[in-house]
Amino acid sequence: MAKFARVQSAHTYLLKTYTVDVETDITRGMHHFTIVGLPDKGIDEAKDRVSSAIKHTGFQSPKQKNEKVVVSLAPAHVRKDGSGFDIAIALSYLIAAEEIEFDPRGKLFVGELGLDGSVRAVNGILAIALFARKKGVKELYIPAGNVAEAILVDDIDIYGINNLKELVEHLDNDIDSETDSEIMRLNPVRGSASAASGAAALIHEEIFEIADIQGQAMAKRALEIAAAGKHNVCLYGPPGTGKTMLAKALSSILPNLRHEETLEATSIHSIAGILDRNIINRPPIRHPHHTASYVSIIGGGSNPRPGEVTLAHHGVLFMDEFPEFDKKVIEALRQPLEDKVVTIARAKGTATYPANFILIAAMNPCPCGYRGSKKKECKCKQSDIARYERKLSGPLIDRIDMFVEVSEVDHDKLLGKNKSGEDSRTIRSRVETARTIQQNRNPKKAGATNSDISSKNISEVTQMSRSAEDILKLFAQRLDLSARAFHRVIKLARTIADLANSETVEDKHILEALQYRPKVN
Repeated sequence: MAKFARVQSAHTYLLKTYTVDVETDITRGMHHFTIVGLPDKGIDEAKDRVSSAIKHTGFQSPKQKNEKVVVSLAPAHVRKDGSGFDIAIALSYLIAAEEIEFDPRGKLFVGELGLDGSVRAVNGILAIALFARKKGVKELYIPAGNVAEAILVDDIDIYGINNLKELVEHLDNDIDSETDSEIMRLNPVRGSASAASGAAALIHEEIFEIADIQGQAMAKRALEIAAAGKHNVCLYGPPGTGKTMLAKALSSILPNLRHEETLEATSIHSIAGILDRNIINRPPIRHPHHTASYVSIIGGGSNPRPGEVTLAHHGVLFMDEFPEFDKKVIEALRQPLEDKVVTIARAKGTATYPANFILIAAMNPCPCGYRGSKKKECKCKQSDIARYERKLSGPLIDRIDMFVEVSEVDHDKLLGKNKSGEDSRTIRSRVETARTIQQNRNPKKAGATNSDISSKNISEVTQMSRSAEDILKLFAQRLDLSARAFHRVIKLARTIADLANSETVEDKHILEALQYRPKVN
């Protein structure tokens, strides 16, 4: 007589999460154990992990029985990978084999099993927890190593599992904990925003103090504006002038992520398998090398995976030696810089990933780096300089709000022991105030900044004085600004006005915004 059982698990694919029904059917016959439902090699190897874990938990291994065991991962049309189905497969088998008995409804199981029955952490738990709450799951059973990540999600009971034995003892209705003193039931952790805040407070992140950078007052001012309105910046100047240090210091003046942004950023990093801490409550800073491939920056592959532009979501993408990146990579930045998403089309399907980040590009003024330097002579040919400049197309330049020269600093200033300018905390306070003003201007969109203003309503949002309009029109003609660059100047001026706590955009705000446009397009 056939025996059947079904328990629920979940799987992340292309940053989306799906419910997976783990069904087990056992019939008499010669021993055979198979897993169907588009599993990858890692899932197919679960047969050995599950069999060994079941044996070490105190039950007879499926390999020791003359039974035909078929495990189905439904829906069968969705590709599945990883080792997160191990626990669900083991429980489904034990129910079908009538070794244990419990009601699996309202419960979801995710985790990898060791051969001894121990439970190991897996990727993508935060996304799974969010999905489970949305689907009305009451109890989420996950590895103990993933609990600190899952408690970001409220209104769901989270059970951390150390091994299969304690999970079986907790679930099995045939075990009476009142008569067996050695049996311990698992205690749930209730996810909540307060629990997440407490966990976030434990995270210590080394932040580069902006006041430690000597000089470069104009570049620091540009970074403050960029942080306030989420504007893109290109820093250019000779080698060794502090462009990399400035880019790294940007993180020190950015506000902490809001709870929703923390959930999204942490979920992306968890799914990608690079979460090196439990919670990302600070804007992520990504710094890919200029030799990085198109797929690693933009995303893709046979099974499309997120790239650096998505890993920098709600944070900063710092691209040093910007023109040295592959031209195809540079031009591919157009879509995420404009639409805040990146779309990857492959034969197996299309994936759209979030990519709302601040771009900080750093570059030298020429191939040798010393054009315009007062200390060293440029040795580049004019043709080399022209070829170097052509690596940045007009459409891409239009999408960068500020071009800031980072000039050489006198050696006397470099020896200064005192901090230069305001510290990060003071600047961050102004940035947070400006962000609040922008949010109040657009209350319907959480986390709205001036970079999100659409061209449709830009005139009514910016509230520009008549004289400021006249100045903008005059210089727009002189600089031959495109429509996109024209609107970006207005958004930038609006941010400058917000930092000054001005309700209207005045002449000085427009003039400061215009000075950040490249001198030659």
